[in-house]
Amino acid sequence: MTLDLALPFGDRSVTTGEWIEVRSPFDNSLIARVPKCDETHVAHAVAIAKSIHAAGPLPAHERAAILDRAALALSDRIEEFAQIVAAEAAKPIKTARVEAQRAVSTFQFAAVAARTLAGEMVPMEASASGAGKLAFTLKVPIGVVGAISPFNFPLNLVVHKLAPAIAAGCPVVLKPASQTPVSAIRLVELLGDCGLPAGHINVVTGGGTSVGNAIVEHDDIAMITFTGSPEVGWGIRAKAPRKKVGLELGNNAPVIIEPTGDWETAASKIAIAGFSHAGQSCISTQRIFVHDSLVEQFTDALVDKVKNLVVGNPLDETTDVSALISLSERDRVHGWVKEAHAQGAVVRCGGEIGEDGVLRPTILSNVSDDMKVCAQEIFGPVVGIAVYDDFDDALRRANTTRYGLQAAVFTSRIDDAMKAATTLDFGGVCINEVPTFRADQQPYGGLRDSGNTREGPKYAVEEMTEARLIIIQL
Repeated sequence: MTLDLALPFGDRSVTTGEWIEVRSPFDNSLIARVPKCDETHVAHAVAIAKSIHAAGPLPAHERAAILDRAALALSDRIEEFAQIVAAEAAKPIKTARVEAQRAVSTFQFAAVAARTLAGEMVPMEASASGAGKLAFTLKVPIGVVGAISPFNFPLNLVVHKLAPAIAAGCPVVLKPASQTPVSAIRLVELLGDCGLPAGHINVVTGGGTSVGNAIVEHDDIAMITFTGSPEVGWGIRAKAPRKKVGLELGNNAPVIIEPTGDWETAASKIAIAGFSHAGQSCISTQRIFVHDSLVEQFTDALVDKVKNLVVGNPLDETTDVSALISLSERDRVHGWVKEAHAQGAVVRCGGEIGEDGVLRPTILSNVSDDMKVCAQEIFGPVVGIAVYDDFDDALRRANTTRYGLQAAVFTSRIDDAMKAATTLDFGGVCINEVPTFRADQQPYGGLRDSGNTREGPKYAVEEMTEARLIIIQL
């Protein structure tokens, strides 16, 4: 029987009379139906959130306690949420469990941020005019937050928006991705069970042109936090010039493998980092620059490892790679691979669609920097191997991109590591680790078309608060 879900909306659950079907990207089976909202539902949700904001935030200790309880409750329900993520996103179940566990950590770090949120003293007597005055800042909630989350991490990236908002004292209007809304709705229900008062988070489900635009354009929303494509993200920024807009966007993550680096470890890590969740991560390893002295042995090792990846049903315990989020995305990625092959790239493994409809993990060699599979974000299970003979040239080529989220280098030379750290123009640089690494407490974000903010609970809370100056005449 199909599961029809209602939306957490103030102190009640709401349906709209129209439904969005949530189907498995792997086999198209019907998972659930969620209400189809429109602009009037967004306006209602914003009004509820605005009234919550006007009443003032909960005390910091209560916000922290709610987040602590949420972490404990989610840790007891890891398998339940992992099964939801695997079903609606076609994320392999063992990978979905990792996402659910990471979401627990995100709640925990947000609880710490709530307990340590504070302003600062201002040294008024540093100027003659400030003598006899005491001044300090308070960190106050920015207001109603409009949160728009993506499909690829439908649980943890929702937590990365909701948990900092709770820690900061901001009510939220949440639009989860239409392909993967079930885990978000269940998460908000969990937060209610953990003591978050009704109305602090209101969920609206629907399309970007209706619900998404209504959130972006509503005058009573103070901040937008968006994760998704650069085209949509910068479009939001243009539509909301007077709001704070935090964007976490795309990438075509490069990794440079030097002759002194541990290339065998690099191959083992990239076999996971390039293909986990079918490459549908902003920091999925995509561009591999390998020194010409070791390119053949590295490529052979990577091909052997990737050929051993298990492709299939995301609910199967052995599956490593499953379906892309939609058939249109699968066909787009497949088309880019065929185009690269026609332009001279060599398909070392994969490149075809299996009988189950899943695109096989693909390694391309002999790629050039101007191919789509290198120049743009492929967001699929594809990596490209390029050859270099000069480290400075590899750094330059890694930097030749519209993106700037995370990059990496494998080397045993400290001077090369530090050159990479200071030369690679990205929000994060990993040394002897793949660019796909992320810890949930780190300041995560990028430059250029990769975005304009830093996520991680401590940093997101700063974005969701304003500094209010208090001056006291003594």
